Amino acid sequence: MATIEDVAHTGTEPARPRRPRLRRGGLVTIGTVAALLAAMGLTVLGLGAADNAVANYDAASWLWSTGRSELARVNGVTARVDTRVEVPGARRHSVQVTQTDRLLVLRDLRTGQVSSLDLATLQITATTPTTPGLGVNVVLHEETAFVVDAVQGIVRQLDPRSLTPVGEPVRYPPGITGGAFDGKGRLWIAVPSEGTVSAVTGAALPTRTGAPPSPGAGLSPKRVETYDVAEPAHELVVSTLDDGVAVLDRTSASLVTVRSGQTRRARLTLSAPATLPARTSGTQVPVTVPGERRVHVVGEDGEVRQFTVPGSGTELSPAVAWAGRFYCGDETTGTVYSFDADGKLVDTVPGTGSAGPLELEVRENHLFINAPNAATARVVDDHHQVRTVNKYANDVLGGDPPPVAPPPPPKKPQVGKPGAPRNVTAAAGNASARVSWRAAAANGAEISRYVVEGAGQRHEVGANQRAVEVTGLTNGETYTFAVHAVNAKGDGPARRSNPVTPTAAVPDPPSAVTAEARPDGTVLVTWPAANGQGNTIARYAVTATSAGTNAPAGESTKTQLIVPAGELEYGTQYAFTVVSVNDKGAGSAASPVSNTVVPFAPPAPATELRATTVANRPGTIAVQWAPAVDNGRPVTKYLVDVGGRSSEVTDTRATVSGLGDGQNVTVKVKAVNEAGPGPEATTTARTVAAPRVTVTGSSADATSVTVTFTVDAGGGKATCSAVAGGKSASGNCASLRVTGLTPGTAYSVTVTASNAAGKGTADRTQSTDPLYGIATCNNGPTGDQRTYCDRDVPGDRNGNEIFSVPRQDNAEQVGWAKPGTRLKAYCRIQGENVDSWIYNSQKQSTWWVRVEYKGRNYIPWAWLNLSGGDTITVLPTC
Repeated sequence: MATIEDVAHTGTEPARPRRPRLRRGGLVTIGTVAALLAAMGLTVLGLGAADNAVANYDAASWLWSTGRSELARVNGVTARVDTRVEVPGARRHSVQVTQTDRLLVLRDLRTGQVSSLDLATLQITATTPTTPGLGVNVVLHEETAFVVDAVQGIVRQLDPRSLTPVGEPVRYPPGITGGAFDGKGRLWIAVPSEGTVSAVTGAALPTRTGAPPSPGAGLSPKRVETYDVAEPAHELVVSTLDDGVAVLDRTSASLVTVRSGQTRRARLTLSAPATLPARTSGTQVPVTVPGERRVHVVGEDGEVRQFTVPGSGTELSPAVAWAGRFYCGDETTGTVYSFDADGKLVDTVPGTGSAGPLELEVRENHLFINAPNAATARVVDDHHQVRTVNKYANDVLGGDPPPVAPPPPPKKPQVGKPGAPRNVTAAAGNASARVSWRAAAANGAEISRYVVEGAGQRHEVGANQRAVEVTGLTNGETYTFAVHAVNAKGDGPARRSNPVTPTAAVPDPPSAVTAEARPDGTVLVTWPAANGQGNTIARYAVTATSAGTNAPAGESTKTQLIVPAGELEYGTQYAFTVVSVNDKGAGSAASPVSNTVVPFAPPAPATELRATTVANRPGTIAVQWAPAVDNGRPVTKYLVDVGGRSSEVTDTRATVSGLGDGQNVTVKVKAVNEAGPGPEATTTARTVAAPRVTVTGSSADATSVTVTFTVDAGGGKATCSAVAGGKSASGNCASLRVTGLTPGTAYSVTVTASNAAGKGTADRTQSTDPLYGIATCNNGPTGDQRTYCDRDVPGDRNGNEIFSVPRQDNAEQVGWAKPGTRLKAYCRIQGENVDSWIYNSQKQSTWWVRVEYKGRNYIPWAWLNLSGGDTITVLPTC
C-alpha cells in the first residue's frame, strides 16, 4: 500500500491500494424514504405554463439567492437569467445546490431537507430529510448521487430521481471530510483519524425509478481505492481533480496529489491554516491561506509558486483555477481578483461592497461567481471576459431590497503566540495512552496545529483534532505528555498531562452511546455503565465528533455528561464516543459512535432594531430589524410588543396601531425557534402627536396680512392654513399671507397646523395699513371751467361730491371734498358711471370708493386718486 514514506517527497511512483479496514458503523441519519413525499410547491417566475418544460443545456448554471428564496438559471453564453424558480419556506436559508445537465438537488442547511428537481419539467420529484446544519453533503455526477454524513462517517448512494437509498452504505470512522466527484466519476473521502483518502464508485441504477436492479448490475457502492496521505489525526482538506484528488495536510503543511494511481507530496511553507476549493480543474492546485492573504500554486510536477491577494482581512474564499488563471474572492467586499499563471494580478472584478459568502464554480466551460446574499452574479468565459448578471431580472418579486451599508471593519486584535492548552488529560491503554485537551487561546492568530510530546515521541495533530492515541508504550512504565499549540507567531507554552501507566488490564468501553440536544443549548450524552474487568470505573471521557473534527467534550464520573450550552457550535452536527477509565488510570477503546445531534438554543436577540413614527397614521409605530441568529433551529416567528400591544410575525418587520397620540412607547422584539423565545431586543419610539404652532411674527400692507410661525409636527406630516376676516390662505408651514383684507382694519389671524393626530392653532392680532386717496378736481382753461372745482354747487353736479350711496343722488349727498383733501379708503363697489372729463384727466369709471367722510360714505373713483399708483383693484370689494 501507499505509505507516508511513499509520498514524503516530490517524486512519483505507483500507488498500491490498501485493503479497506472493517469499522464499527453507526446509524444512517438520512432515513429511508418508503414512498415519494408530496412535492414541494415551486413557482416559476416570469414564465408561462408553456415555457415550464425546459431542460438544462450547456453553459447554464443554477444560482441561489438567499434573500429572495429562489434559484436563477444563468446562461453562461448570454450572461442572462432565463428562468427563476421560487423555493417556498427557504427565505434567508443557506441552500446547497448540486447540479448536472439533467438533475438539480437542493439541500436546505437550516431544515436539512433534500429535494430533487427534474430540469425537464421544473418539478420536484422527491424529498427526503437529513439532519439540519453543517455535516451532511449532497453530491451529483451524471446519474449518480451520494449523501455524505461526515459526522457519522456514512456515505450513502441515492437514486437522484426518487432519493431512495441504493444498496448498503460505505462506512468510515466518524469525522470524515471531503465528498466530491473527480472528473472520472469517483467520489473521494478523507479520513483524518486514519490519515487516509479513498475513492468510492456508485452502483448502477435501475432503468426506471423504483425498478429492481438489472441482472449483473452492482447492488451497492464500493470503496475501490485507499491511500495513506498523512499521519493519523492530522487535519485534512480535499479537492477533487480531473482524474484523482488533492489532499491538503494542514497539520504538516503539505499537499498530496493522487493521479492515475500515483501519489506525490509537495511541501508548503504555511504560517496559518490553508484551504482548497471542493473541485480543481486543470493540473495546478491552488492552496489558499486566508490568514496570510496568500495563494500557493502546486504544479503537476510538485513545483510550488506563491502570490499575494491584495487587500486586508482574512475572509478569502478558496482560489479557483480557471482557463490558465486563478480567481480568489474577498468575502468582505465581494471583490474577486484574477491572477495569471505567474501570479501577476491581471484583473479585478468589483463586488457589491458588502460582506457575504462567495461561491466560485467552474461549470460548462465558464466560471460562475455567485454572491447568494446579493442581487447580482458574474460569469467569466474562457477568454476571461467578465459579465454581470442580474439574478432578479424582470423584478417579478418587486424592487431590489435597499442596500445595507457595510458595518465598520472590526479593530484588529493584538496578535501573539497561542496560550497553553486547557485540561490536558491522559488515559492509559494496553501499551498505549490516549491524550486529549481543550483548545488553547489563539491570541489573534488562528491555531494551525497542536504538538504532543512524550515517551520519546512527537505527534502533530490538526487544530480541530484535540485528541491523539500514542502507541508503542511499555506496560508498567509511567508516562506524562506535554501538549502545546502553534500559530503564525510560533509555539505557545506547553501544558503537561497527568502521569499514566499503560496496562493490559483495561476496561470495556460502554456498549452504546445516546445523545440528545436540549432546548437550553446543552447536549445530554448518556451510556450504560461499562465493565471494569475487575477494576472500578473511575470516570468516562467523552469525545465530540463533527465533520473533520474530533475534540474532547468533557469527563464524568456518572453515566452521563451534560455538555454546557455554547460549548458546541449551534447548527452543526455532532456525534459522540465514550472511553471508560478505571481507578488505575487505564482507558478502554472508544465506544460505538452515538446518534447525530444538532445543538440548539433559543435565538439570539434581533439586531439593528429600529422603531419609527408612522407619519400618516395616528397611534402607529413601524418596527424593523435584522434576522436573529437562529442558534441551530430555524426562527419560526417573532414576538413584537409595542407599548403593551403584542403581535406575532414571521417577517422582520411589523406595523402596530391603536396606540395613543404622542405616546412614548417601548418596543420589544423576541425571536422564537424550537427552543422557545430568545432574549429581547428593545428600543423606544413615539407615535405622531398633534402639531404645536408658535407665531414668531407678522406684517401687513393695505389689503393683506403675513404671519410667520414654526410648527412642531409631532413626528407627522403637517399641512398649514391661516384665516383672517373670513379670508384664508394655505400652504407653507413657515409663512402664510392672507389677502383681500380691508385697509386700516385690525384682524385676528388664526394659524392652524393639521396632521394625522389632529390640529394645533395659534392667534395673532395684526392691522392692515390704511390706504388714502386725494380728492382731485382741477379747473379748466376757459369760461366756467376755470371755477368748476372751487366750491360745491347745490342741486348741480360738481367734482368731489360724496354720497351715502354709490350714485349721484342729490337726496343722498352728504358733502363735498375740497380738491386736495386726503380721504381714508376702505373698499370699492360698483355704482353709477361717472366721467371726470377734463377735470381729472378724462378718468371715467363705474367704481366708487368707500371713504372716511362723515362716517363711511362713497365718492366716485373718477374724483379720487388712490395713493401708490391709483390702482382700484388694490381695494377689496365692499
